Amino acid sequence: MADTVPPTGLRDRLRPYRAVLASRARSQTSYRASFTLDLASSLLIGVVELAEIWVLFHSVTEIGGLDFAQVLLVFGLADLCFSLADMSFGHCDNLPTYLRAGTLDVFYLRPQPLLLQLVTSDISLRRLSRALVGATALTVGLVVNDIAWSPAHVLMVIVAVISGYATFAGMFVWAGGAQFFLIEGAETTNAFVYGGRYAATQPASVWNRPLWAVFGFFFPMAFTGFLPALWLLGIEPPYGLPDGVGWCAPIAAAWTWAWALLSWRLGVRHYQGGGG
Repeated sequence: MADTVPPTGLRDRLRPYRAVLASRARSQTSYRASFTLDLASSLLIGVVELAEIWVLFHSVTEIGGLDFAQVLLVFGLADLCFSLADMSFGHCDNLPTYLRAGTLDVFYLRPQPLLLQLVTSDISLRRLSRALVGATALTVGLVVNDIAWSPAHVLMVIVAVISGYATFAGMFVWAGGAQFFLIEGAETTNAFVYGGRYAATQPASVWNRPLWAVFGFFFPMAFTGFLPALWLLGIEPPYGLPDGVGWCAPIAAAWTWAWALLSWRLGVRHYQGGGG
């Protein structure tokens, strides 16, 4: 019998993860009525969150110096990025369940990185409808606002979406790493992950300095929507920040992943097994 040849190329190494993701996708779509209801409920949540902003502008004409069309652009950028990250990384929220049940130990039996196994262990396709809300808001925001389009503006949109997605994905990984220590403290990390998402969809110009320190720089939510949107709109950033600070979104994403991976590494080292 010929020896089994270990996978060498990137495509071969990714094959097990693709197989798992494909099976999860098939399991979610096999029951069409249930899947349709999941999509509808997720869509409704996104629409309600967008409607909150619409209701606010029935009482005021501006929030933080931005009108409804401009806030729509901020919301669209941040909400689309978060929805995509939630679809692909949001199931890291299940880590406390794995820790309590001891099922995380099964991941250690496989010759693949623990984090990569966790990330590719599931995918929430129902989040696609919520991402549709963000994409629609972003598209409308780009159309109705008076943007002096140039290749740089197109590049900024691309950079903002990719960097925002990476930033929110890093937040989920950070929260997962923290669960090795908290275990029952998912609500604590959710205050920053999901609370950060809410903060990102609002004009950060209304924040005070302590909030800027938390959600502007340590958890760089302002770089997922607000600051790139200001550059696209040609509006000066608050607190004396330079005009081109929105271009630092990739740096913000790299910063998020730096301490997210540090949190994950410390958590894995701290983990002693499920016991029993």
